[in-house]
Amino acid sequence: MYKTEASKGLILIGILVLSCLSTSIFKQQNQALAQQYVQTTKSRNLVIDLGNGLKTNAQLTYPAIGKGPFPGILLFQGSGGYDKNGTDTYTIKNGPKPHTPYLQIAQYLSERGFAVLRYDKRGIGANITINPNVWGKATINDFIHDGEKALNVLVQQPEVDPKRISLIGHSEGTVIAPRVAIDNPTKVKNIVLMGTVAQNLRDIAYPQYVNLPLEYATQVLDKNHTGSISIQQISKDPFRYWSELLNLLVPHSVLYTFLRTHDTKVISNALVNKFGNNTIQDSHISIDKQLKPLLIKGYENLTASKWTKSKCNDFGGCPVLLRSYFDLMPTLSIIGNVSKSTGILLLDGENDSQTPMQQAFLLQQRLTDVQHHDHTLITYPNLGHEFYPSSQWLTRAGPIEPYVLADIYTWLEGHSGLSHSYIVTPTSTSGTNTNSPSK
Repeated sequence: MYKTEASKGLILIGILVLSCLSTSIFKQQNQALAQQYVQTTKSRNLVIDLGNGLKTNAQLTYPAIGKGPFPGILLFQGSGGYDKNGTDTYTIKNGPKPHTPYLQIAQYLSERGFAVLRYDKRGIGANITINPNVWGKATINDFIHDGEKALNVLVQQPEVDPKRISLIGHSEGTVIAPRVAIDNPTKVKNIVLMGTVAQNLRDIAYPQYVNLPLEYATQVLDKNHTGSISIQQISKDPFRYWSELLNLLVPHSVLYTFLRTHDTKVISNALVNKFGNNTIQDSHISIDKQLKPLLIKGYENLTASKWTKSKCNDFGGCPVLLRSYFDLMPTLSIIGNVSKSTGILLLDGENDSQTPMQQAFLLQQRLTDVQHHDHTLITYPNLGHEFYPSSQWLTRAGPIEPYVLADIYTWLEGHSGLSHSYIVTPTSTSGTNTNSPSK
């Protein structure tokens, strides 16, 4: 009898222990779930008056906790019709979410103590809606002007410390940021240039539009080393591995059809109609006799002083914009005018096929020549123009690698008063080119 009662007592004790444990575990799970939804940033939508009756939408993100005002950051997008998030494709219902690299940068830095302002390019709205009357007339000087307007808005925000302002520019933004810094030396403390452009667009266009496609065709597509490429192969391969080449070979309408349907037959049929005389399987394109002249002609059309048709490209821009680029003094010629007290960080992917790493080397050399000592260059193996893993032939779209964002934050932290000093690490050496491996 005693043993039975004792057993019951032990059972009751066990139940109570399990009940307490389950309650504790349940509370821990709830706490873990609650922590996942802790608000780390806040945001406020703004409207920037660009002048002449033109306005554009903007957003300021800043830390949800902590005492401001916070160091401020202004973002400048790359070339093309991008909104403030850098949305890289149309949003399709039930489709994959587009990449938004500038929103990614803003959220990352705002979570760590910065107030970040980003804005839609003039004439550009949500989901890549374009006002052709505005976008078609935009010039690079307009974009610089817009950047200065946005800077004035940033420094007026109550969450922002106007004495600690940094500019971050990507691609085309690396043309804009130094010029805004030069015109506003008392407002801009630092600039970060990602995927840098040093020379005039005309100088960097030939390697991009002629040399690199020819190398790709010779080294990758000409598998049998015959001096020609198979139309059957090119219809399946280049769009994924070298888009510039296919842009020249087939009409844009064909590419848009392929984007919607993913039907490679529309590509192969267009190529046969243009180059082939037989079936798709037997048709080839001569690299030297057919492809090279076509690429050179494409470059000449791009860089011609006058265009017979004023046709805009949604992402690449319009003739008016291209002309303004060709007339612009290279950033290499003006980078030395940035105040010596302004810190400069250069970031480039070693597989960048749009603004090759050599562009960053040129800027670094120039900064060294003019004794601008506070400059840092970091290069990243295997990353492309979007700071996402890419081949040497084509930049792939994807989120910015976390270690790149960490490098930006670490440098800005030391240059914005959030820490005592910027500590140079073995993977980031001031004034010299270093490789920053995966961290």
